[in-house]
Amino acid sequence: MDSELQRSISSRLNRRGERSIQIPHSKDVGGLFSSGKFSSDYPMKVIWKRGFVRLVLVAGIVWMLLILFALLVHVWSCQSSFAFFSAICNKESKVYNVLNVWGLVQPQHRCPIPVASDPDKIVIPDGKTPDTIVKNLTYVMEDEPAKDGSQTSPLFGGHQSWQQREESFKLSSSMKVHCGFVRGGGADMDPADVKYVKKCRFVVASGIFDGYDVPHQPSNISDRSKKLFCFLMVVDEVSLSFIRENATVREDSKGGKWVGIWRLILLKHPPYDEPRRNGKVPKILTHRLFPQAQYSIWIDGKMELIVDPLLMLERYLWRGKNTFAIAQHKHHRSIYEEADANKRRKRYARPLIDLHMKIYRYEGLEPWSMTKNTISDVPEGAVIIREHTAMSNLFSCLWFNEVNLLTPRDQLSFGYVVYRLGGSFKFFMFPNCEYNSLFVLHPHTREHSSKVEWVKSLNEFRGSGSSMKESRGGLGLWTPYPGDLDSIVLPQVVRTSKAG
Repeated sequence: MDSELQRSISSRLNRRGERSIQIPHSKDVGGLFSSGKFSSDYPMKVIWKRGFVRLVLVAGIVWMLLILFALLVHVWSCQSSFAFFSAICNKESKVYNVLNVWGLVQPQHRCPIPVASDPDKIVIPDGKTPDTIVKNLTYVMEDEPAKDGSQTSPLFGGHQSWQQREESFKLSSSMKVHCGFVRGGGADMDPADVKYVKKCRFVVASGIFDGYDVPHQPSNISDRSKKLFCFLMVVDEVSLSFIRENATVREDSKGGKWVGIWRLILLKHPPYDEPRRNGKVPKILTHRLFPQAQYSIWIDGKMELIVDPLLMLERYLWRGKNTFAIAQHKHHRSIYEEADANKRRKRYARPLIDLHMKIYRYEGLEPWSMTKNTISDVPEGAVIIREHTAMSNLFSCLWFNEVNLLTPRDQLSFGYVVYRLGGSFKFFMFPNCEYNSLFVLHPHTREHSSKVEWVKSLNEFRGSGSSMKESRGGLGLWTPYPGDLDSIVLPQVVRTSKAG
C-alpha cells in the first residue's frame, strides 16, 4: 500500500512539473510567437530594429561629415584666388547677397566690424570729396503764401507743391530745394548753441524728444576723438526737463548744458505735432542744423555708441571713398514689405500708410528684386554716417521732404528717393550684423503712443476724430494728388519674418 501511494504521489508531482514547464511555452506560442511566427517575424523585427539604429548612426555621421566639409570649403573659399568662391565670404559682394536672398547663408545678429585697430593712426583725408553733379545747393527759406489766402502761418517744411516736389528730383549743377528751416516755422536754437556748433567739423549727433530717453554715454572713445568730435544731443523742452530730473546736467560759463560728453542742444518751438516727426529734423537734416560740419554720425537717442567714431568714418566712408553710409534692414528689402510691417505694428495710421505707398506705386516704384542695383530699398535708419557733400545734402533734403509731406516713417521714403535720383546718388549699405555691433540698445523710458497710430479708416479723422489729424506735417496726404490713385493696387506682400 505504501509503495503504491508513493508511486501515485510521484506520478502526480511529475505531471504537475510537466504542466509547469509547458505553461510558459504555451503562453509564448499563443502570444507573440503563435501560429509559427517565432521562426519568421521575430528575426525580421530584430533586423529592422538594428537596421534603423544603424541608419540613424550612419545619417548622423554623414551629416557631421557634410558640416565639416562645408566648413573646410568655407575656409578654403575665403583664401581662394577664384573670385566667385572668395566672394562667398565677402559680405559686401553680390555673390554673398544673392546667397543671402536665397537663404543659403544666415547672417549673424552681430559680427566683428573690420575697423582699424588704432584711432591715433587714422589718416584723415585732406579737403572734401569734390562735387561733380550738383555743385551749388541752396534752400527755400521763405514760405510762399497760398493763392487762396487760406495760409495762416509758415510751416517748417514749407508749403511744397506737387510740382515743386517733382522739379526737385531733376538734377542740375545749381539747385534750390525745400529743406526745412523755413523762417518762422520753428526749431529755433539758443544763440549760445548756435555759436558753439559753428566750430564743429566732426559731429556725433543724437536726439531725444518728448522725454522718451535719457542720454547714454558713448564708450571706447579715444582721446583723439574726444578732442576732434562734437557730441551733440538735440532735445526739446519736454526732454530737457525730463533729463534734468533723471540725470546730472552741468552748465558751463557760456550757457552750455552738458550731460557727460553730450552737449545738449535745445530746439525751441517744435515744428510738428508728432514727436517722432520732430525727431527727423536732427536725424535727416544734420547738415542744416550744424552747417559747419563736414562729417556727421547720427545715432538714435536710445543707443549707446560703443565704437570709436573716427574708426567708423574710416571704415564706412574713407576706406571705400563713400560719402553716405547706412545699414541694411534686418528683415525687409522692399518698401512695401516695410509698410506692411508698420501697419501690423501700428507705427502710423494704416490708411495713410496705404495712401503713401499708392503714391509711390503710381510713380513707378517697383518692389525690390535682385535685378535692382541696390542691396535693399529699406535701411536701418538709426545709424547714418555722412560726409556733407552737395549730393549727400541734396539727398537728405529730398528724403526729409518726403517725411514732411507724407508719413514720418523715414524707412518708407529712403528707397523711393534713391529710385528717383536714378543711380546718381551713390551710398554704402553695410551689413545689418555690423550695424548691431556699433551700439548697445537701451529701452525707452516709456512706450511711445499717439492717437493717429491706431486709426483704421480715413473716416476716423473727420468729425469728432479731427484732432488726430496733424496740422503741420503730412499735408501731402490731405492735398489732392495730381493722379488717379483709385486704380492703384499695391503689390502683394509675402511676410518673410514674424519679427518684422
